[in-house]
Amino acid sequence: MSVVNFFHAKANMVNRPLAIRNQTSSGAFTIVECLIGLAISAVLLTAVAAAFNASVVSYRENEGMYWSMNNARQALVRMTSEIRTAGYHDGSTLYGVAHTENPSNQCTLRLPSGEWIRYEFRNADQKLYLVKNDTSYVLCDNAVNAVFTTTSENGLDATSVQISVTVQNSRFRRTLAAAAAVRRSL
Repeated sequence: MSVVNFFHAKANMVNRPLAIRNQTSSGAFTIVECLIGLAISAVLLTAVAAAFNASVVSYRENEGMYWSMNNARQALVRMTSEIRTAGYHDGSTLYGVAHTENPSNQCTLRLPSGEWIRYEFRNADQKLYLVKNDTSYVLCDNAVNAVFTTTSENGLDATSVQISVTVQNSRFRRTLAAAAAVRRSL
């Protein structure tokens, strides 16, 4: 069995250059580099999340306005169609669209069937209604204003009607307008 003299071995170790001190970087990231990369990634992800959130909010607002405007357009198409064909002749008198001197929030007309209907904007609940036989039907939600302006040749019956409907969804307002000539009075 051989005996190792540790004192001589130690002396030999001290005289040798240390391999660890002479090595260059091994290509791994230090903890500081990892933390800096993590901070930059967090800032970028926060910016992407904020942009995505803004995009979603904008999409929802635009979609809400689209549906409000589409609803108002459908109401305008219905109203102009019924105004164009309004009029009922009972043998001696032609009943059509009632003329109002000033712009009004309602328009009353008699259909060819002889039935009276009224389009009416109610500011209290901000809706546009069709009133038929004392029953109200909602034509347009989110309406903040509706104005009916009639023109007349005799001061009683309207010959044309201009309609303006303003809809609002969250912070956006849009005004849609239409006009119709009462064909039975031409």
